[in-house]
Amino acid sequence: MYKFNIIDKVSLLLIVLTALNIGVTGILNFNLIHMLFGSSLNLFGRIIYIIVGVAGIDMTIFLFRTNKKYNLHK
Repeated sequence: MYKFNIIDKVSLLLIVLTALNIGVTGILNFNLIHMLFGSSLNLFGRIIYIIVGVAGIDMTIFLFRTNKKYNLHK
């Protein structure tokens, strides 16, 4: 089994939390990121979204690494 490094664990956590936030935003029209950090147009809100984007890139690379290591596509 592939071992997660700390960056992979943090990235996965960020992706899951963001997915839950998007789901809550879609269902209840309540954006937790906006409530906690203010408008997405301010610098801190943009930094949060950039970090989540980098986490998404890391998880994409993670999928390719595990796919290559275990030859999951046949």
